[in-house]
Amino acid sequence: MNDLEARVTELEIQTALQEDLIASLSDTIAKMQQTLDLQQGQLRLLYQRMQEKSSGDSGEPYSLLDEIPPHY
Repeated sequence: MNDLEARVTELEIQTALQEDLIASLSDTIAKMQQTLDLQQGQLRLLYQRMQEKSSGDSGEPYSLLDEIPPHY
């Protein structure tokens, strides 16, 4: 009977560790989803700005070479 109790205890420990791991992985995935959502929003904004600049008066395509770096 003592062996059976030890096995049940070991299984309970493993289950608890797995639950902690699953919770940790779930938190990590949620943080990664937030980061991905933020990056997608930034990409949409950048794309929108590029489209606005390319549809300007000149009619020429937008080029990053025309931009002045921030340290000038």
